[in-house]
Amino acid sequence: MNKKLKYIDLFSGAGGFSLGFENKGFQNIFSIDVEPSFCQTYKYNFKNHQLIQKDICKMTESEIKYFKEFDEIDVIIGGPPCQGFSIAGNIGRKFIEDPRNRLFKEFARVVGIIRPKFFVMENVARLYNHNNGTTRKEIIKDFEQLGYKVDCQILNSADFGVPQIRKRVIFIGTKTEQKIIFPKKEVEQYVSVKEALSEYPKLKSGEESIIPNHIAMSHSEQMLAKMSYVSDGGDRTEIPLEFRPKSGDVRKYIKYASEKPAVCVTGDMRKIFHYEQNRALTVRELAKLQSFPDDFVFKGNRISQQQQVGNSVPPKMAEAIAEVIFKMSQNV
Repeated sequence: MNKKLKYIDLFSGAGGFSLGFENKGFQNIFSIDVEPSFCQTYKYNFKNHQLIQKDICKMTESEIKYFKEFDEIDVIIGGPPCQGFSIAGNIGRKFIEDPRNRLFKEFARVVGIIRPKFFVMENVARLYNHNNGTTRKEIIKDFEQLGYKVDCQILNSADFGVPQIRKRVIFIGTKTEQKIIFPKKEVEQYVSVKEALSEYPKLKSGEESIIPNHIAMSHSEQMLAKMSYVSDGGDRTEIPLEFRPKSGDVRKYIKYASEKPAVCVTGDMRKIFHYEQNRALTVRELAKLQSFPDDFVFKGNRISQQQQVGNSVPPKMAEAIAEVIFKMSQNV
C-alpha cells in the first residue's frame, strides 16, 4: 500500500479486527472499548495505538471529534453487540428501537459524526434473516439516511484460511461512488483443527506450559470420565446413558473433529474437548482457531481470555475485508 489508510475501531475488544487491518497497512487513529481486561489485552498487543477505555454511549460528539482531530478517517470498523433478537419483532418493536440494541445506534452515531469514506460492521449471521429480513433492511435504511450506500453479505471465516466455521454478516457502507465489493473465498481446502493445533505441546487437565496462554483447564474427575468415552469428532451420544448429561446445550460435550475446521469458537468452550487430549482447549489453542498469531498475548483471568477470543473477529478474515476496502479506496 502507498498511502496509509486511517481507521477507527469501535467495540475493539481484544483487537482481532484491528490486527487484520494493521496487517494490511492501515493506520489506527483510535480504538474504544469498555471492558477493562479486554482493554488490557488490546494495550499490551497494540502499544502504539490510542485506546479509549470508556462506554461509547458516554462519548460526546465533541469528544469524538477531538480524538480524531485533524485526521480524515477512511474507515470505521466494529462489531457492536446486539442482544435484541429474541423479542425484536415479536411485540411490534423494531430492532432499531430495542434498547438492547443501542450499541448498534452508537456505531451509526459515530459514523454520522466522523463521516468516513467507508465503514465495516460485523455481527452474527442470524441477523441477516432475522424477522424475515426486516432487521437487515432497518439497519441499511439507518445508514442510507446518513448518506451511505450499503450492502451486506454473510462471510465464512474458513474461506479465508481460518481453521473454523464461523459465519458472520458483514455490512459495508460507502459515501463514494464506488461499487461495494466483498472478499472472495481464498482457500481451496479448509484448514483442519489438527493442522492448526498439532504443533502445541500436549497437556493434561490442569497442566501448564511455557507458551503464553497455553494452560489446560482443571476438569473434575467426573467430567474427564464422561468425555473419555467421546471419540474424535464425536458427541454426547457416545457417553453411556447412566453418565450422559440429560440437559444443556447440545453443541457441548463434543470433541473437535481433527480433520475438519472447528465449530464456531464462542466465549465459553469448557465442554468442547480436544480431539485426542482429554481436556478443553487452552486459550492459546482457541486463539489459533481464530487465526491469532502465537505472539498475541491475552490478559485478564482465563474466563475473560476465553470471552476475548470468542468475541473477536478472526484476524485473517479481517485482513480479507481490509483488502477489499483498500481496493475500493484506490478508485475514489
